[in-house]
Amino acid sequence: MTRLLIVGPPGAGKGTQAAIIAETFGIPAISTGDIFRANIKDGTELGMKIQEIVSSGSYVPDSLTNEIVRDRLHQDDASEGFLLDGYPRTVDQVHELDSILAETGAELDAVVRLVADPDEVVARLLKRASEQGRADDTEDVIRHRQDVYQDQTEPVIAAYAERGLVIDVDGLGPVGEVAARVRDALAARGIAVTV
Repeated sequence: MTRLLIVGPPGAGKGTQAAIIAETFGIPAISTGDIFRANIKDGTELGMKIQEIVSSGSYVPDSLTNEIVRDRLHQDDASEGFLLDGYPRTVDQVHELDSILAETGAELDAVVRLVADPDEVVARLLKRASEQGRADDTEDVIRHRQDVYQDQTEPVIAAYAERGLVIDVDGLGPVGEVAARVRDALAARGIAVTV
């Protein structure tokens, strides 16, 4: 069983690397952002609430996110492991994740932190916004998200670093090279591919 978390500033390539890690280890990649976007696209009540929040560059409240994650981690495909992307974002969510995992006697194996230069990330996100027509990804909103990430999420990384779970990986460069760095860093921690 492999239970991982991937973190890094918005636009550092978490989604791309999460998909590769999930396929490599045969575990589901659970992205709160994907769940939120699907609800927005489907026009659900939840989606309309989320759209209003993300349009302002803010994060979805913990209570709502915790409920979605708890439900997702209790689904059958996550029983043998998972990769979380976009959660936890706050220290309160770290404690909530601990309690969700404790319900099944589980805990995280590692936290992969993608490290990337902020200006490079902003340029990457502006390019993605124009390619994918993401109206919410303006430069002001992107920079605001970087600041919010720094303020709110750095304490999460510190909490996991205290437990010795954080593995730093350079997130810049070709996708395959970053994926190889991630795989090698996990293997060095004894988390090798078993699928």
